Amino acid sequence: MSTVISWDEYFMSVAKLSAYRSKDPNTQVGCCIVNASNKIVGVGYNGLPWGCEDDEYPWQERDGQLQETKYPYVVHAELNAILNSTTSLSGCRLYVSLFPCHECVKAIIQSGIVEIVFEDDKYNGTDSDIAAKRMLASSKVTYRKIKTPGIKLEM
Repeated sequence: MSTVISWDEYFMSVAKLSAYRSKDPNTQVGCCIVNASNKIVGVGYNGLPWGCEDDEYPWQERDGQLQETKYPYVVHAELNAILNSTTSLSGCRLYVSLFPCHECVKAIIQSGIVEIVFEDDKYNGTDSDIAAKRMLASSKVTYRKIKTPGIKLEM
């Protein structure tokens, strides 16, 4: 008899699979947006904007002058999923492998997404995380952490 995974496990697995598209050597993040009918309406991963060649940007650098690091160039998975969406996101759930930063939370709120489901919260307690959770509380967008036991994506 086969095992049937839950919707949460399924959509988080799609998010995690999407993360494998990222060329970021330190943090690969994937995102999957789902409507109330459990249909996927957008996916994304952290990467450069279209037309920007990966080998022309400093993927390895995390410290130093801003323009010499990856941070001003990378589009986060959540924003990519929002921009790649095929329909209105009002009332949707967002599955993401890493809890969103404050910038992504602004886009999530503005798009009408009502719930964030995440797996990792490694930046918990940072300034960005505190600001993000403050905005989520004000906007009444809910969030919850899940684990996806027994599901391993191997390449």
